[in-house]
Amino acid sequence: MEFIRFTLAAVALSALAACGGGDTEDRLDIADPKVRFVDVSQISPNVTLFREEVAQSDASNVGYTYASRYFDVSPGTATWSIRPAAATTTKLAELSFDAKRGDRNTIVALPGSAGLDALLIDDPYNKSLTSNNTRVRVVNAAINADSVDVYLTPPATDINSRGPDFSAVQFKQSMPGTGADSVQFSSGSYQLRMTAAGSKTVIFNATVSVPNNADWLLVAIPTSLAGTLVPNDVKLLLVQGNDTDNGTTSEITNTP
Repeated sequence: MEFIRFTLAAVALSALAACGGGDTEDRLDIADPKVRFVDVSQISPNVTLFREEVAQSDASNVGYTYASRYFDVSPGTATWSIRPAAATTTKLAELSFDAKRGDRNTIVALPGSAGLDALLIDDPYNKSLTSNNTRVRVVNAAINADSVDVYLTPPATDINSRGPDFSAVQFKQSMPGTGADSVQFSSGSYQLRMTAAGSKTVIFNATVSVPNNADWLLVAIPTSLAGTLVPNDVKLLLVQGNDTDNGTTSEITNTP
């Protein structure tokens, strides 16, 4: 069985090279597990990510808006912790998970009600060998937005006549949830809108261009933490990941 899978991988390499793909082994579930670290906590100090007692060089002494590349880790269950950059024994947040071959795992540092929290996203990465689609996922890290709906539609689509693409994303939750595949979108121009869950009143609106073969993590955070938080006053960060360089995090411009 392993021989067949590796043979398929070798055959697929040439096909994917032609269409720009470089993630053949991930798609065939034979690659080492991958992990990336994303920090969207607006008020926390710089931090370092640890696997057991080993600091991860791809996520050491980093802060708000940092996104690492996807880096390989060995398969198996381990405890991961987020610690202050200058204090190697103090744990701000921790979680344990089983890193499986072919899966891509994202650890998100985000604000909680009593300090820093960690959110795990396990993406099985079940993408077909010939697909050029971009994979999209939403995280609600906005403590002032209990639950949101997100629409990613062709421009000028009437959302009153359709349901959201990402429904009722609660605070400190990913949609799709951990263990489920990201939602795939073909390349092109889209209108990105956010509403409070169950409402059609838009609280965030932007036009975005979706490329081929990208990895998008859309993160809702409070527009500002200064003063009293205004309910549903949010902005969106776009985290784009890859396997070779550190990822990029940029703010999407709201156009009310």
